[in-house]
Amino acid sequence: MAKGDIETYYEDGQWKNRPEGNQRASTVHDTKAEAEAAGRQTASERDVEHVIKKQDGAIGEKNTYPRSRDPREIKG
Repeated sequence: MAKGDIETYYEDGQWKNRPEGNQRASTVHDTKAEAEAAGRQTASERDVEHVIKKQDGAIGEKNTYPRSRDPREIKG
């Protein structure tokens, strides 16, 4: 992940968001859906990538904002 990309992850029984490079979470949520929505909005506002991790820490999904910055040629 590049510095500034937003990471949604699970830690200590809560879903959290933080910009890459930060040690502490910027937002904390009770559900993954709430954390994803907040992370998506932050990534969209900052024009960075949003990395959503599964509860086990594996990367589940990546989204680039705006879409025109996505280096891959696939839809989705």
